[in-house]
Formats: sequence, C-alpha cells, structure tokens
Amino acid sequence: MCGIFGIHGHPNASSLAFLGLWALQHRGQESAGIVASDGDRVSHKLGMGLASEVFTGNALKTLTGNLAIGHVRYSTTGSSTLRNAQPFLVRWQKGYLAIAHNGNLVNSFSLREQLEKEGTIFQSTMDSEVIVHLIARSKEKEVEGKITDALSRIKGAYSLVILTGNKIIAVRDPHGFRPLSLGDLGGAPVVASESCAFDLIGAKFTREIEPGEMVVINRAGVTSHYPFKKVKPSFCIFEFIYFARPDSWIFGGSVYLTRKKLGECLYEESPSQVDSVVPIPDSGNYAALGYAQKGGIPFELAVIRNHYVGRTFIQPSQSIRDLGVKIKLNPCRYILKEKKIAVVEDSIVRGTTSRVRMKNLRAAGAKEIHLRVSCPPHRFPCFYGIDFPNPKELAANVMGIEGIRKFLGLDSLSYLSLQGMLSAMPQNGQNFCTACFTGKLPCKVRGTNR
Repeated sequence: MCGIFGIHGHPNASSLAFLGLWALQHRGQESAGIVASDGDRVSHKLGMGLASEVFTGNALKTLTGNLAIGHVRYSTTGSSTLRNAQPFLVRWQKGYLAIAHNGNLVNSFSLREQLEKEGTIFQSTMDSEVIVHLIARSKEKEVEGKITDALSRIKGAYSLVILTGNKIIAVRDPHGFRPLSLGDLGGAPVVASESCAFDLIGAKFTREIEPGEMVVINRAGVTSHYPFKKVKPSFCIFEFIYFARPDSWIFGGSVYLTRKKLGECLYEESPSQVDSVVPIPDSGNYAALGYAQKGGIPFELAVIRNHYVGRTFIQPSQSIRDLGVKIKLNPCRYILKEKKIAVVEDSIVRGTTSRVRMKNLRAAGAKEIHLRVSCPPHRFPCFYGIDFPNPKELAANVMGIEGIRKFLGLDSLSYLSLQGMLSAMPQNGQNFCTACFTGKLPCKVRGTNR
C-alpha cells in the first residue's frame, strides 16, 4: 500500500502535490517524495517520515514547474530506507523519467534476476525499479509504447503515475487491484490513489481510471488508451475494509457507506445482547455504527484515539506496532465499567494488536467483551501489496477461531461470512479479490521476492 498523486498544468503543482500526499498519508508513513518539472528541468525532494516532516521550511519552493507527482510509501517489496523512497527518478536517453507506484509485482524477482544477468545495475531493492529498467530497455519509439511494452511483462498489482518530459502518464493494471482516480482543478488534470485527495485541494472528481487503462496527460489535454488484454477485475476488498479513507469513492462505491453496510450484515449474522457497541477507531467506526443501528443498540465511542499517532498495522516492524497500540488507543473506563460490550473491529490479521486492546478493555472494567469482526478470517498471504505475506503470522491460520477467542480473552468472537462481506460491496462484490480469505489468486505468483 502506498499513496500516489499527480497534477499537470498548474503553477502551484508541487504545493498541491504536497497537500495531496497529506490527504493520502494514511496509505503510507515511511517516506514521502515529490518530483516537479516545467517540462524541461526537473527537481525532486525525498525523505523518510511523514510528508509534513519531509517538506519543511522552503522545501516546496525549490520544486518548481507546473507538473508534479508525489508518493507516500508503505513498504511491501524493498526495505524501509531512503534509497527505496519514491518517486523514483532516473535520467535516460529521452531526458528523465520519474515513477510513483502503488501495488506489488509478483514476478519482480525473476525479472530482476534476468535484468541483472544482462548487465542492468539496480540502485534500490524496490520492485518498482524493475518497471523503470524495462521501460528504458524497450525498443518502442514513443514513451507510451515503451511503458506498454514494459508493463506487458509485469504481473501483479500496479497503479502508476509517471512523469517524463511534459507528460504525466497514469496506468492501472488490468486486474485493477489498487484504486486510481482522475480529477480536474480548474482545467489542470489531477490523478490520485483516492478521491479524498481531490477534496482537500478543491478539485472535482471526474471518474475512476479503469482497470487496464493508460491515461496520458499533456498540454493538449487528457487521452485514454487501453493497450492491455482485458481480464476479469480483481479489486482489493481490503481497501474497503481497512485502508481507504471513509470519505473516498473507490471501486464504484462510497467507503463510508460500504463499511456501514458491513456492520449491518455483521449484526444480521452475529447479533449480541449487550449494553453498547464500541468501535475500535478509526476504521472500525463505520462498521460499528451499522452494527449498532441495525440492532438498536447504543453506540459508544469508548475507545479514545490519540490522533497524533499513525496506523499501527502499516508500521514496518512488530515491536513498533505493539508500542503504537498502547500509545494510540485508550479505553474510557467511566463508560466501560461493569458493561457488556460488543466491540467491532475491521479485521484481525496477526492478533497481537487486538490482544493488547482487549486486555486494556478488561482492565478498564468491561464485564463482557463480544468481539465482532467485519470481514472473514485472514487465512492466506497477500501478494498484491498488503503486508501479510507469511501464513504463519496469520492468527486464523495458526490458532483457529476458538484459539483466537481464548488468546484474546473474549466472551465470544464472530467474523462476517464471505458471502456477507461480498453482499456489502458495490455490485454485490462480483469484481473483488478475496485471495486473503479464500486462497484463490487472481493471477499466478511466480518468482516473487516474498
């Protein structure tokens, strides 16, 4: 998971890119970067940490030009170091090329191995750099052809924004794993991972970029191309469950309303006789609201979030995730004491953060804890850009549902069924990837560096 942003033809391109990254910060907190250009000259700034920590002082004033792309990173392939920060900028025979990538390639290891045997030298450990080298080595004449040629060899998830010369090119993989949207700011085309980035800068949401679509933005305007063979879409369902912001529109639906519907379906399948419904903020809020309203149960914001702490799931190491849980959420004992509560979580992946949360709720005086999870158990690894690659780390795989209940110290535990989850999705979930729940992979995984 990462956040990408691009804008063409605006005098304040780099400042708007910064604001776009700010809106997409939930998608990655490890590094941030912006590449800006006037069509001839290029400037860039990369750094570790949040966008607000990277772009301090006069940093944005050095990023001149009316074109800019930006990236906030959450590492899946490649370590969390500055050399892996994006956008990735290179010089080549046509001047320069910068790329920002959201997703994960499943054949990057074999491609990298082949390229290295042929003499290619890599500067990073990112799978995104493989795309750059394939573009540079293509024998096609125009840059659009080179990109198409390179991506025809790629398998896996990618939403890309590429800046080269006076063009910004946005591409979404044929399966459409990751979201990518097109907007307009007073005639300046804008591209972003989620529509919430448009809201912040006052841009109009035009539409979602389609799976397999290449959008070319230059001084003449916006043109669309469909150079790839059409396949069945496989939208990442975990975007709706956890990653995307509730005020975004992705995959043909509202994140807020979809999460709320997940909660309604969860109550229909797993009702509870409790005093109140308590969400685990923030991504659990909307499913909990749906659960409470469907059951006519009081809704209490009894777990208070410290908003100066980032998401724990997307931190790079487990030790930092555990520390983040303690700092991030604090139960309100005056509401919880001697109460029977239904706690609504968006998901349980490793189970370690949930265990700390449930212990804290008990310590705050909760009499009974009935945990309801707004998706099915995670049993299989994800190869398309979410960081649970190892089945041995997945709680449902290791200990089963009853084992998780005991491990978390719960009075009861229920997950939403696969069918219940799909029924809450736009178009009844017919175009979604559910590989992390079912093990059915939309595209084959070969030679991945996972």
